[in-house]
Amino acid sequence: MKLVVTYENGQIFQHFGHTEQFKIYDIEDGSVVSAQVVHTMGQGHGMLAGFLAGRGVKVLICGGIGGGAQAALAEAGIQLYGGVSGDADEAVTAFLAGTLAYQPDVMCNHHGGGVHHCHTEGHTCGGKCHE
Repeated sequence: MKLVVTYENGQIFQHFGHTEQFKIYDIEDGSVVSAQVVHTMGQGHGMLAGFLAGRGVKVLICGGIGGGAQAALAEAGIQLYGGVSGDADEAVTAFLAGTLAYQPDVMCNHHGGGVHHCHTEGHTCGGKCHE
C-alpha cells in the first residue's frame, strides 16, 4: 500500500492545495519499507488527486483541505485523514498503530481576499483561519 503525507521540512504541510511536496511511504505488512519525497511540480488543487492516484496512493494524511479536493480524492479511491499536524514520520507511525489523531470533518473553504475559514480544532491553514 502507498500512503502519502503533505510534506515540508519533515512536517505535515497544512494546506493540501498548496503543497509543493509529498512524502510517499510504501507500506508492507504494517511497516514502512521505503519512503521518498516527490515534488508536485506546481500542479495545484485540481490536479493533485490525479497526481496521487497515478502513483497508486491509497491513503493521504494532511492538514487542511477543501471540499473540492476531498471529492476528487474520494473519486480517486484515496482515503483522507485530514486535520493532522506535526512530524510526518510520526504521523505515519501513529496511523500504522491505529492511534492517529485526525479530524474526519476537516474543511478549508476559500473566500475572497485569501481568507480561509477552517473548521478543525487547532488547524492553522497558514495562520489565516477564523474558527
